[in-house]
Amino acid sequence: MSHIHNHSNSPKDLKGQKLLISIVLNIVITVAQVIGGLVSGSLSLLSDALHNFSDVISLIVSYVAARLSKQKASINRTFGYKRAEILAAFVNASTLIIVAIILIFEAVKRFNNPQEIESNLVIWLAIIAIIGNGLSVLLLRKDSKNNINMRSAYLHLFTDMLASVAVLIGGLLMKYYQLFWVDSLLTLLIALYLIWVGYDLLKTSTKMLMLFTPDTINIKDVVRTVNKLPKVSKLHHVHIWNLSDDELHLEAHLDLTEDIPTTAFNDLLLDIETVLHDEFNINHVTIQPEFNKEDPKEVIVQD
Repeated sequence: MSHIHNHSNSPKDLKGQKLLISIVLNIVITVAQVIGGLVSGSLSLLSDALHNFSDVISLIVSYVAARLSKQKASINRTFGYKRAEILAAFVNASTLIIVAIILIFEAVKRFNNPQEIESNLVIWLAIIAIIGNGLSVLLLRKDSKNNINMRSAYLHLFTDMLASVAVLIGGLLMKYYQLFWVDSLLTLLIALYLIWVGYDLLKTSTKMLMLFTPDTINIKDVVRTVNKLPKVSKLHHVHIWNLSDDELHLEAHLDLTEDIPTTAFNDLLLDIETVLHDEFNINHVTIQPEFNKEDPKEVIVQD
């Protein structure tokens, strides 16, 4: 068994600090929008507040997961909490979709009975939410590109910023044109957008939790590459999965063309690790060497 790590984390990890700042900002926005929504009678403002509340929950989940993922492995937890961030992304994606479904039901009900809304309050609170969520989006943008947990938090905040922009536009339309049905329409559009972004994240995190082969990996290409190396007969019994965002594992049996000593296999293993890391970004390799062993030699074997 061997592994090659290629982490780029700085000694001082700022992810936790950025998440904490975003949590505080969203708590302030949520409280303001709930009060404003109740006073003004705006469903789109209340729906944005509900989404913001889900942001607070998701950010707390992301923060806890980010902290847990740093804990060391132990006898009882041999992988530590490295999959905590994937689980957090799954929970966050699920909440996005659940919130969206609730909003759709409320919007349809309000369509049939549009209500007059205090638009000035809606406009000012939407502006505050845009600024607050905008700051949070800027804080998390860089980390979201390399980490599924941070990406789930970033998506929550980015969609809420867009929702607040929609609420602002709705507030202006209600103020100057008395188009109060726009409030329900915007709520419906926000909800549909939440489902769209939530589904993609839910699908990705589910695949990782189920240990599916990453979409970026073609197992047949991996096998062909390893089979070209000297002394290799066939790579088989292959499993490839993401343990976390930055750990891609391969486990396989390796049928050899000759009965070689352990020292020679160590040299071959180093060659395998290097080619898998350089060509497929696989950084943790576990190989079972075999010679003249009678077992299935298919690439994928049901264990």
